[in-house]
Amino acid sequence: MIHMRENMSLYNLHEMHYAAITPINMLANASKTFHSHPLSPLSYTGYGRHMAAASELVERVTHRYGKPDFGIHHTLVDGKRVEVFEDVVAKKPFCRLLHFRKDIKKEQPKMLLVAPMSGHHASLLRGTVEALLPFMDMYITDWLDARNVGMIHGNFHLEDYIDYTIEFSRLLGPDVHLMAVCQPSVPVLIAMSVMNEMGDKAAPRSMTLIGGPIDTRVNPTKVNKLAAEKPLHWFETNVITRVPFNYPGFMRRVYPGFMQLSGFMQLNLDRHIDAHKDLYKHLVQGDGDSAAAHRKFYDEYLSVCDLPAEFYLESIDQVFQRHLLPKGEFVFKGKKVKPSAITKTALLTLEGELDDISGVGQTEAAQKLCSSLSPSMRKHFVQKGVGHYGIFNGRKFREHVVPIIVDFVEKQEK
Repeated sequence: MIHMRENMSLYNLHEMHYAAITPINMLANASKTFHSHPLSPLSYTGYGRHMAAASELVERVTHRYGKPDFGIHHTLVDGKRVEVFEDVVAKKPFCRLLHFRKDIKKEQPKMLLVAPMSGHHASLLRGTVEALLPFMDMYITDWLDARNVGMIHGNFHLEDYIDYTIEFSRLLGPDVHLMAVCQPSVPVLIAMSVMNEMGDKAAPRSMTLIGGPIDTRVNPTKVNKLAAEKPLHWFETNVITRVPFNYPGFMRRVYPGFMQLSGFMQLNLDRHIDAHKDLYKHLVQGDGDSAAAHRKFYDEYLSVCDLPAEFYLESIDQVFQRHLLPKGEFVFKGKKVKPSAITKTALLTLEGELDDISGVGQTEAAQKLCSSLSPSMRKHFVQKGVGHYGIFNGRKFREHVVPIIVDFVEKQEK
């Protein structure tokens, strides 16, 4: 009971902190508006620009960032602009399945993008979706913030994540292709192993695994070492808390988003500090494009959600500490998972040369595990000059990686 009260106090203290700084945020917003408004004489002075820039910095660091929208309304198909509509095609207690529908006559390969349940919202993959929309009929798993899921829906385990993946694959039919970015590479590979071994007719035609921790014993990163060097009890004691009373998920055990964000920031703290210094300079200099790019990135990056404690702890234990899947010891519903049973679902693995989250070779490990696939049903590619984020987003992803994905998927369609 003492431990539970301490954990609840941590989350409550965080809520009290935000309540306390709300007036500061409002004052900073008012100051920014006053010093930057076209009708204010001060906006045309050096003093006004410096005050507006400083006020915006204060506003942004005291702001609570909500879940961003995907905001994808158009794309180009064969050079023609077409409208995109966001439809919810399935609802589960912890996830919505979204479809980015295009009103076109041309039939395109179905692609289910399995987003990470790792602290950020699925909208972090907005750039991935946008880059693939001209070529694919896109779907995505939109995981819900655990603090907003009532206890009536029970807990959410790693096994549930695998079940969701299998259920959505069956819903979309046997002609669907799967893509997993980072963390879901493991449950997606497990789901495909299970579907192939049972001879499931809905088993997807291909899976693309991007920057995933299939085997973190290979080229371990700082993140991998942190997850492996501390006992599981340490994580349960130090990062798991309970949702406070002002959320629908009251009393649910979670790994809260604000603690995850703290960890994210500390990994590259100097880089984040420099980025905010640069924002100040851009605002003072009137460099609107650079300031807008900063806002766009950090509006997404600083928006985080709580993870179900069971899912998080089981992932630490089974993926990062005991390495059950690559060792052939992962058990799903009482039966050992056999990636070697995969014969119908082709495999594409993609890695970034400079990835400091999932080191080079960790995703490629899936190629060895899927030993029964023919050469025509497997491919591995390492993109030079990109890190973890760049392997699924940005210019090099659009120009170099997307063509590889599209070509691989189209070959499996034949």
